[in-house]
Amino acid sequence: MALAKFYRANTMSFDQANIIILGVADESRSHAARRGTNTAPDTIRAASDSSEFFIREGKIIPIVPMRGTLENKRIFDAGNVQRDTLYQQALKIVEARKIIVTLGGDHSLTTDILKAIGSRHKLSLLYFDAHPDFVKSVRNYYGSVLADSAEQIDYEKSMLIGTRAAEPEEIENAREVDLAMVTPIDITELGIHRVAEMIRKKVANSKVYISIDLDCVDPAFAPGVSVPSAGGVTIADLLFLLTNIISICDVVGFDIVELSPDYDADGLTAGLAARILTECIACLKNIS
Repeated sequence: MALAKFYRANTMSFDQANIIILGVADESRSHAARRGTNTAPDTIRAASDSSEFFIREGKIIPIVPMRGTLENKRIFDAGNVQRDTLYQQALKIVEARKIIVTLGGDHSLTTDILKAIGSRHKLSLLYFDAHPDFVKSVRNYYGSVLADSAEQIDYEKSMLIGTRAAEPEEIENAREVDLAMVTPIDITELGIHRVAEMIRKKVANSKVYISIDLDCVDPAFAPGVSVPSAGGVTIADLLFLLTNIISICDVVGFDIVELSPDYDADGLTAGLAARILTECIACLKNIS
């Protein structure tokens, strides 16, 4: 279980909830020189508790999300799970028709979640990442997520967003399956509203899974990541795209990965992860 209470968790059991949060305190499939993503799930929880609440006169007072609402969002924090149990844990959530929210850990955990959700139908994947993670020449690691999840992803209705550090092999692999890619330069050139429209059209009438590697954000704003890459998206643009998409599309789950707390100056990246978590949950629609 989490080391500290996660204040946003407002239900006491799995059965009561419609949103389940899992932590995966594991980086066993990372090749990054920077280590420490195994401590990220509890760091994100603690950042949420410290940055998204005020304590006044003995009362814990939550801040209100910028968009959406937390009303009718019944959240259960299932704590941290072992990596080798993640697929079964995710499958249990999917079969119970609940929304899965996962805090990593290295990005390879997305593969197990996609296999669980995609056991019912192929998914539109929105992959916010500086890197495509579409290596085929090496498998079963954090850089081969899109190759390892081929059976679960409808590539033609998916998109890479924030990409700027791709290997030649990954560019070719994306082209072969008609996987769209939007770089930070594209966002500046086209404008954020045009990019949001492109994404909505791409995933229309699909079940959508969103994976958020924090290195999609420029390291000036999010320094505490495993593999930083200059020239990333801004925080405001990321939050706009996420809330816009989630409030309209049929999102079945999302994850936040690759926080490396030991490299996180003043907790900036952990605070960003906490804000992403709140804003995304608040914008989820079709919650029963």
